[in-house]
Amino acid sequence: MPDTTIRAFQNLIRERYFATDNARGTHATFLLLTEEFGELATALYNNNKQAHGGSPPTDAERANLVEEFADVLAWIATLANINGVDLTEAIGKYTENGGVEGVKE
Repeated sequence: MPDTTIRAFQNLIRERYFATDNARGTHATFLLLTEEFGELATALYNNNKQAHGGSPPTDAERANLVEEFADVLAWIATLANINGVDLTEAIGKYTENGGVEGVKE
């Protein structure tokens, strides 16, 4: 699987879905993102039960976790697209010298 840049991924999402996403609007799209966050939360729980005395994740649970991360990234790209935000520019907050450093407690 080739590496994909953030810009290439955002452009791919724009090319495939922009007309529908833009017509749906920010509010409804954000609601869909929150749904995906919930699905990611469930997948994270299912993949970390072993830390709390449960069984290790199944192959299907692991595959679902990867899928849910992809879905969240796609919805973030969608929201950025319909709100005119270049994600490559946005991550400069973390990647450029003098940007965010350290950790939140």
